[in-house]
Amino acid sequence: MRVIVFFDLPVITPENRHNYSTFRKFLIKSGFIMQQKSVYSKLVLNLTNRDSVVKNIEKNKPPEGLVEILTVTEKQYSRMEIIIGESKTKYLNTDERLVVL
Repeated sequence: MRVIVFFDLPVITPENRHNYSTFRKFLIKSGFIMQQKSVYSKLVLNLTNRDSVVKNIEKNKPPEGLVEILTVTEKQYSRMEIIIGESKTKYLNTDERLVVL
């Protein structure tokens, strides 16, 4: 099963930004991978492991902001649909950018 963490933390003050950075680093050190900017997921083996992960998140959550945790089975997770739009950049991806020295 997967534990998915969604968070929306304030980043207005320097203290807010520090708390955001600390929480994000905690998630990465705990084995979470980034799905999107404020969405991280981790594979867990069973409910006991899941409970310990959730308790650890509760201990390390920032004082302000919203942190949500969702647990889904691997079957549910594998049915996620990924839709990617066209990437638009300001840079040319052709030979026109090539500089010969």
